[in-house]
Amino acid sequence: MSLLKRIERSGQTPATPNTPQSPAPSGPQPPDDLRKRQAPAPSHDAYAEAKNKLQQKIVAELDPKLDLSRTDQVRKTIEEIFNNLLTQEDRPMTRADRVRLFEEILSEILGYGPIQKLLNDDSISEIMVNGPRNVFVEKQGKIERVPVTFDSDGHVMRIIDRIVSPLGRRVDESSPYVDARLPDGSRVNVIIPPLALAGPTITIRKFSRRPFTLEDLVKNGTFTAEYVEFVKAAVSGKLNIIISGGTGTGKTTQLNILSSFIPDGERILTIENAAELQLRQEHVITLESRPPNIEGKGEVSMRDLVVNALRMRPDRIIVGEVRSAETLDMLQAMNTGHEGSMSTVHANTPRDALHRLETMVLMAGIDLPLKAIREQIASALDVIIQIERMRDGQRRVTYVTEVQGMEGDVLVTQDIFKFENAGTENGKIMGKLKPTGIRPKFMEKLEAASIYLPPNIFGLDKRFFQ
Repeated sequence: MSLLKRIERSGQTPATPNTPQSPAPSGPQPPDDLRKRQAPAPSHDAYAEAKNKLQQKIVAELDPKLDLSRTDQVRKTIEEIFNNLLTQEDRPMTRADRVRLFEEILSEILGYGPIQKLLNDDSISEIMVNGPRNVFVEKQGKIERVPVTFDSDGHVMRIIDRIVSPLGRRVDESSPYVDARLPDGSRVNVIIPPLALAGPTITIRKFSRRPFTLEDLVKNGTFTAEYVEFVKAAVSGKLNIIISGGTGTGKTTQLNILSSFIPDGERILTIENAAELQLRQEHVITLESRPPNIEGKGEVSMRDLVVNALRMRPDRIIVGEVRSAETLDMLQAMNTGHEGSMSTVHANTPRDALHRLETMVLMAGIDLPLKAIREQIASALDVIIQIERMRDGQRRVTYVTEVQGMEGDVLVTQDIFKFENAGTENGKIMGKLKPTGIRPKFMEKLEAASIYLPPNIFGLDKRFFQ
């Protein structure tokens, strides 16, 4: 039997029938459903204790001046110390056990502990840590539990601190939640007790190491080749675009794709709560909001950044997501010469997206009549792209809608493309994004910029225009 198996077995104490029962705790008890969700306290884990002792010895022997950014060199140094310590302690160990123990210790020292192997797995798109004992992942749009655990709440907090500290952010009882990002751009949200009753909670939306190409998304059925040709023309022709969708539908991925069509030579400003966009153009300025410090001062909001961006001579402004009062400033920017701007919004349909924009403009605290707000939206926006994550886990563009203007007090919209559901086959939803046969009004604007699209893109016959 290997050393690790013996350690793990020795750490398990069999229950005896004569073990006295501890008295029932006094005071108010948590609800039954909460007790069911909370995992029982782990028994004493001898393997974890042995690993922690070995890890502490390795850290103690590391040179404090060692450059941790040189990963290969640090890994080699840690491996040498690891092997020397095992030799000194004369612990027989199988090769598989040795590799497992070394990788876990390396993840604790250089990476993000137990979730490092999940971050390295390209098939995982989201990681959800619900306290130390419950870890879930999303694969191909489906959520499943994984056999990964932390030692304690304190262990989770150490990993959280490793994520947020390099960004100059903090999370503690006075500021119990924070948005952050990993070095590869993956989005991180953290919320801790007393707000999170099950323990420190981490949600990581991973960015693929190999970004999705247009060919990948067309092949997966996210959209069609005709849609690609249309959005290329829309971005090049400086139409103002809002990407709408629910949580986890791929709005940021879509925004990255659209922004890749922006011609080189334009000055692009991106504004985000946590920088996630990955623009490939040369002239890109990335702005990131800042939460208040421990004294409650120094906050820089999204609205502050949008206002400041107008003084930075941008050709295009890309707002990662509008959630509040910054919506009014973004619409005004679109209406005052910053054409071709883009953003995302949480909504279930294009019409809902317009209603949300109205509500968020009202959050600016300016007393504007509803008709004036709708006129601002009608004048600013050209296109709404709706994305949906369907029951089979696939993300698809379901609507491309033109904002045509106002009729009385009502915003008028018209669908240009619409997803047609063709039923289910082997658990997968079949269907395709198809044109509705309507030529959008903004084609005049595109043609004025010498951008022409063939009529068949919109499902029209060429003879109609001859």
